[in-house]
Amino acid sequence: MSGQGGDATLFEDAFVINDYDQSKYDRVARIVCKSTDEQTAMTLDINIELFPCSVGETMHVVLATTLSLDGSKDDDKGWRDVGKGGDAPATIADLYDYVCYGKIYKFDETYDGKTINAYISFGGLLMSLEGPVKKLTPLRVDNVYLLIKK
Repeated sequence: MSGQGGDATLFEDAFVINDYDQSKYDRVARIVCKSTDEQTAMTLDINIELFPCSVGETMHVVLATTLSLDGSKDDDKGWRDVGKGGDAPATIADLYDYVCYGKIYKFDETYDGKTINAYISFGGLLMSLEGPVKKLTPLRVDNVYLLIKK
C-alpha cells in the first residue's frame, strides 16, 4: 500500500495468528496475533463468515484515516457511501479482503514509557494493539478504517 494512502496510513504490519477462540459467538472469533517482527501484539474480534482464518495464517493489517487512493479525506461523504455505485472511483478497500470502520477510543502507556496499548471499536468488534511507542505514535483518538488481507 505504500504510496497509495500517503499520510492516511496510520499503521501497517503483518501478523501471524497465534490463538483463535470462537467459544462466545457463532460468527465472531477473537484472534490473538503477533507481528512478524515480534514487536506488536494484536487481539481482534473478527467476523469469520466474512474473513475465515485460522492459527498459523499470516495477514496484512492496515489502519487508515481514509479509503481514497490519493489520501484525501472523505469527510464530505458518509463512510457507507465511499466506493459504492457502478461508477464509483477505486478505493484502497478494493485491495483488501476485510474492511471495517471504527474509532480509536483509548490509549494506555506502560510505566517505562516504551510501549503503548491502543483500543479500537468497530461497532462492538474490539481490537487491541500493543507495541512500541515508535510504531504506534501515529495513532490518535479518531475514526479509522481497518483493512486486512491474507
